[in-house]
Amino acid sequence: MEFVERIKAKAAEEIKTIVLPEAAEERNIKAANQIIKEGFAKLVLIGNPDQIHHLASEYYLDEIGKATIVDPENNPKKEEYVELMLKLRASKGLTREQAEKLIVDPLYLAALMVKNGDVDGEVAGANNATGDVLRPAFQYVKTLPGISVVSGAFIMLIPDTMFGEHGMMVFADCAVHPNPTAEELAQIAVMTGRTARVIAGIEPRIAMLSFSTKGSAKNEMVDKVVSATLLAQQMDPTLMIDGELQADAAIVPGIGAKKAPGSKIAGKANVLVFPTLEVGNIAYKLVQRMAHAEAIGPILQGMAAPINDLSRGCSVEDIVNLVAITACQAGGMT
Repeated sequence: MEFVERIKAKAAEEIKTIVLPEAAEERNIKAANQIIKEGFAKLVLIGNPDQIHHLASEYYLDEIGKATIVDPENNPKKEEYVELMLKLRASKGLTREQAEKLIVDPLYLAALMVKNGDVDGEVAGANNATGDVLRPAFQYVKTLPGISVVSGAFIMLIPDTMFGEHGMMVFADCAVHPNPTAEELAQIAVMTGRTARVIAGIEPRIAMLSFSTKGSAKNEMVDKVVSATLLAQQMDPTLMIDGELQADAAIVPGIGAKKAPGSKIAGKANVLVFPTLEVGNIAYKLVQRMAHAEAIGPILQGMAAPINDLSRGCSVEDIVNLVAITACQAGGMT
């Protein structure tokens, strides 16, 4: 809870506007009311205004009137967004008729609001699959300059404070990209380092993980991590990055000193970058369950503006917390 409160306080320093395209849903509208009450972000709610106000009345949510409500069926900026869609996607075969149908879809409308600069970020997914949330984001918001891959990081809060930064670590990619190339893995490392700085509030010490430490094994999978390490170091020389390292060499000081003497990262890593999604997803779930760690995320990285995806089993607090993280991401981009 201390971490969450710190994120909210950081978001409150520079109030950003976040759009919730699933506003006419119980968890979303309750979360919106709490966010407005706590005051760390401004909100745009997409949905039928009558339905939203009815729900607010039903659940005694007295702050909803302070949010901006956009009706996708009667949106005064509809034509402006349609023109933007055609500008960006006509070369891909998008027709005006298709654009006019898509823009009433709340997920597309939210992505176009982000692209147009009308809001700073988006949180969705309580009622929609990840693919449906990310498709319009990839098509219209796209990735940061120089970044071709989107990845998902988890902030891990581990009870045993000997690991990472007093028990705080950042893991990636655990959510999005199955088998990155060396170039893509380098991008994931750099973006995860930025997440560590902006969201976790720590100076990253990034370990590029493998089943080999400094040449102890020879394999093309090891070669990928070695290449990715060099590329990441070139992409952002301000980040402390080392690899390839085995997990124990990355996080246990005695083993790090023995296996990788002279490394500034070995034994002291607070950011772990996994070679594939398979490894990352398994690792974060094992740590979460076996070490009783709290896993906050996934936090999507690499988008030109912050768009984050919820689990469909999310709670009201999950939505509130992810809006705070999204607002902090937006602040870190300005």
